[in-house]
This record gives sequence, structure tokens and C-alpha cells, in this order.
Amino acid sequence: MLLSGKGKHRRPSKAVRVATLAGVTGVAVAAPLMAAGNASAASVSTWDAVAQCESGGNWSINTGNGYYGGLQFSQSSWAAAGGTQYASRADLATKGQQIAAAEKLLAIQGPGAWSCAGAGNLTSGGSKADVDTSGSSAAKPAKPKLSKPKAAPQQKSQRVESAPKASRSEERSEPVKQGDGEYTVKSGDTLGTIATANSTKGGWQHLFELNKDIVKDANLIFPGQKLHLG
Repeated sequence: MLLSGKGKHRRPSKAVRVATLAGVTGVAVAAPLMAAGNASAASVSTWDAVAQCESGGNWSINTGNGYYGGLQFSQSSWAAAGGTQYASRADLATKGQQIAAAEKLLAIQGPGAWSCAGAGNLTSGGSKADVDTSGSSAAKPAKPKLSKPKAAPQQKSQRVESAPKASRSEERSEPVKQGDGEYTVKSGDTLGTIATANSTKGGWQHLFELNKDIVKDANLIFPGQKLHLG
């Protein structure tokens, strides 16, 4: 976590206090500080190690504790390092943009700006990290992809069967005749399925003929009716 003027870990150095002021008053204060020392930088892998210690490597983290992004910038440190040219807060900037701002802060404050500097062996000086700062910040939400509506599947034409349709429990004006046959109709039965299940010769037509006294419509039988099978 970055150490600012209100840091909990130790008393801030003069450089830290001045950098915090720079975030408030503008670059007129920050510029001389950056010019006062040699340019400092670190490799991407070093910054990754520091971020892993600071934020678990989450470059877009915002836990509401006043520190933002993978390197846990305070808002004043982010502004002092010029990070606001990329995004209003560090967590809204890309990884490359956060590292670019961190290199400026490293030049201003040195490794002591991060309590996790030791985890990545972060030191002043070194080659500049090869990062791309031109990417869009996380502040711009990605545009949702619009999915094209799928065409409704074409219904296959169904061949009209001569076999009776499934039984229905419709209300009728006259009571349903129960019959006294050996087979009791169950929900979902048809004359066709009953004939097939019981190997009735002549199929559903024969069952219909056998039970005409209770089945008036071959397409309409009722659960509980007792049908003759032969």
C-alpha cells in the first residue's frame, strides 16, 4: 500500500509530504521534485511482484479504503504522479498506465512509497518498464455485444396418422361410461398405445369396435374406464 501523509505504517518522509501537496496544488510543485533526482524505473515483473503483495495482483481493485489499483495509489499520490491524465483513479486505469505513473512516483519518493517494495526488490534506478499507456482505462465500460436474434426453428410438417390421439379429460354434458373390461385406462393412454402394449390383433381399430358401448369417439378415452382387450 502506498504511504501517504496519512499512512498508518510509519511517519511520512518529507518527499511523501511534498508529493501529497503536489496532488493538491498542481504540477508547479511536483515538477521540481522530479527534476531533483535521477529518473527511476523498474521492470514489469518487479511491479507485478509489488502489486501481488499490495493488492493480490488485482489491478482494478477498489476496496473503499482510500487506496486504488494494483499498486494501491492514494488519490493524492496518483495525482502527484500524473496518473489523472489516464483516469480519475488508479483502479480505473490500465496496468500499463498504473506502472507509468508508479515510475514517476518512484522518482519522486523512492521505493519507500510502497510498503511492499521489498517483496518485489523495488529499488531506485533501473531500466524503464516496457508498458503501453495508450489503452483505454477501465473507467470506460465495454460495449455489450448485441446478439442477433435467432430465427425460430421451422416446424417439420407432421404426417396425419389414422391412429387415435392422446386421451383427454374434457368435461362432457353426459357422464363418462366406465365399462367392465379387464384393462383400466391410465392418464396418457390412447387406443393405439393400449393395443400395442397388449399385442391386440387388429390394433386400435379392433379395440374401438370391442368397446363401442363406452367409447363414442376413438380419439377420446378417459382414465378409469375399463376396456375389453379381446
